[in-house]
Amino acid sequence: MAMPDVTVDDVAPWITRLARLGYAAKAVLYTLVGVLAFGVGRGTGGRTTGSRGALTTILSAPFGRVLLGLIAAGLIGYAVWRVVEGITDPDRRGSDLKGIALRGSFIGRGLLHGLLGISAARVALGGVSSGDDGETAERWSARILDAPAGEAMLMGVGLALIGFSLYQLYRAFASKIGRRIDLTAMSPGAARWAVIVSRFGIAARGIIFGLMGAAVFRAARQQDASEAGGTGESLQAVAQAGRWPLMLVALGLIAYGAYELINARYRRMRID
Repeated sequence: MAMPDVTVDDVAPWITRLARLGYAAKAVLYTLVGVLAFGVGRGTGGRTTGSRGALTTILSAPFGRVLLGLIAAGLIGYAVWRVVEGITDPDRRGSDLKGIALRGSFIGRGLLHGLLGISAARVALGGVSSGDDGETAERWSARILDAPAGEAMLMGVGLALIGFSLYQLYRAFASKIGRRIDLTAMSPGAARWAVIVSRFGIAARGIIFGLMGAAVFRAARQQDASEAGGTGESLQAVAQAGRWPLMLVALGLIAYGAYELINARYRRMRID
């Protein structure tokens, strides 16, 4: 007998609201990072930065502190959703090795976005930002290298990021977007564009994570934490290949922002 389709709204509607607010917050950050990088490629200004740098940019905008407060709430909400998802397993990933790895990754991503949300809240309340993504990557890489077997652990982090990058590239071209996004709620034309934009965005994000992973692995091999970097340093690496590759990846990050906005509105949250 087939199990009834039970949505998360039927179980805990507050989780759904937090999750959708979080996806919207991520959409704002990725779009801004992409817009700033595209400006660098065009030669009209901008800068190559990551999510933390984007927070500083938002602060200088009209009503920046209010917007930062909303983004902070969204990121913390997203963090709660990911941790709850990893623990309660609403999509029934299971308890085998693959399921545990996926659920663990949800919790890890939740914690990272929670820290970013706390950073956004501190900036919104008049505090000092904890630095750009690259500074954060360098700081944590140095701490790992100082630990026993630190070089091996940091290599593992780099390989994990590269593995996540490959998984993102796989997701970009696999026919799985409709499993998480309710394409039937859109018109056929809008659904086709949603799939195209989502795949483009996921692929661009995969490239960024691959470059981040390579930088962390290099930092471990050379035992030099300064080699590690975040999104901004990855975009700078793309820029070394030319302005057109940079603009293409920047457009991809903007597309990923659109994908997160689609998630905020149309993502399926169910137990099946």
